[in-house]
Amino acid sequence: MPESQIRYLSPCGLLGYGYPAGNVRTALDAGVDFVGVDAGSADPGPYYLGEGIHFVKAAQVKRDLDPLLAGCVDAGIPLIIGSAGGAGARPHVESLLRLVEEIACERHLRFRLAVIWSDIDPGFLLEQLQMGALSPCSGALPATSEGIAACTHIVAQMGIDPIVGALKSGANVVIAGRCCDTAVFAALPIVKGFDPGLAFHSAKIAECGTLCAVPGSASDSLLCTIRTDHFEVIPVSQDRRCTPQSVAAHSLYEQATPVVLHEPEGTVDLASCTFEQQSARSVAVAGARFVPAEEYRIKIEGSARQGFRAICLGGIRDPLAIRNLERIESDVYDSVHRSTEPDDFSIRFLHYGRDGILGDLEPSDGRIPHEVGVVIDVVASSQERASEIVASARASLLHQHFEGRKCTAGNVAFPFSPSDVAMGGVYQFALYHLLKVEAPSSLFKTEIREVVG
Repeated sequence: MPESQIRYLSPCGLLGYGYPAGNVRTALDAGVDFVGVDAGSADPGPYYLGEGIHFVKAAQVKRDLDPLLAGCVDAGIPLIIGSAGGAGARPHVESLLRLVEEIACERHLRFRLAVIWSDIDPGFLLEQLQMGALSPCSGALPATSEGIAACTHIVAQMGIDPIVGALKSGANVVIAGRCCDTAVFAALPIVKGFDPGLAFHSAKIAECGTLCAVPGSASDSLLCTIRTDHFEVIPVSQDRRCTPQSVAAHSLYEQATPVVLHEPEGTVDLASCTFEQQSARSVAVAGARFVPAEEYRIKIEGSARQGFRAICLGGIRDPLAIRNLERIESDVYDSVHRSTEPDDFSIRFLHYGRDGILGDLEPSDGRIPHEVGVVIDVVASSQERASEIVASARASLLHQHFEGRKCTAGNVAFPFSPSDVAMGGVYQFALYHLLKVEAPSSLFKTEIREVVG
């Protein structure tokens, strides 16, 4: 029989986003069985996986990690971190491990550490591609051998099993590579015998800290208590509260359907869920039902470099220039291409204040806005080449003639000097696919270390 309850802390929506300084102490004093925190995401796009760097700065991560690591080691409870370093590949995990070692030395901490690597060998994936075992996620293009070979980093997104194995090995701290957000919080409750439906649903609510609260924030902490037939969530900070609506709304977060959560282990049916106000600031949730998968499939992410980017940001307020913007930009495009050889670059223009978000899908009513922000976006084979082309396009746009123009001054105002910015490598997801596997942990390697600060 499982214990009567298990309680955990989600300190913030992502390691490095910050949380109130006293939250960890408050939670430990209240009594928690473990602390879990997500440290990464594919949301910022393929660049960070491709480059092997984090989208959150190391100083921010260390600030958040220090009290968590020290508090959990002192309390003798597990600390579980998923998608280490942002994208979860080897360089990302190693960057977080360096911070763990720094903190351990500074605070003289001793603990058993489990590192779960999620990197995938391209040769293995080429074999799987030939066997037809890779299927694209919704919207992704079919995988190709050329795309796999071009990837700088490839990771598999683990479910709960590798984390469960690490915890069973006696690890006090688990640093996981690319990981499902929910696995961070669901692994220990499930291994302790709690209902998987409740464990996964509570993990879905808790993964983003108090984003499920009012007022919502990913920079504050949430306490979750799982019992035999329901779970309860409450913010640590007194100035936030959970409501049935706010918690139910977060069940829809990043989901294609409002009643089904998809995990590697199966699906969670939310059709019969109830959300009830338990106290002034807490909500009790019941009714989630777990349906095991007939086959185990793991998401594979691989990032391949396509070139290098340079941009220029400017603003246009002349209504006549705005009315002629497409013609101006077409002439700029032609001018740059006529004067530049070889043709190894691309140029596009984004118009913020008009259709910069939706582009051609914008349901425009034909209104001419009073100002438009223009981004010149150039991608080329090298950084020098991209910077050269964006400079040429910027100069052409600045003085491009259009019908009805009376002045000879520039068409564009630049908010910064220098006006051009070298952006570095441009990446795309060459792999965003599901891979059928026989065993949940088969793609992941766990390393146990004894840390003595």
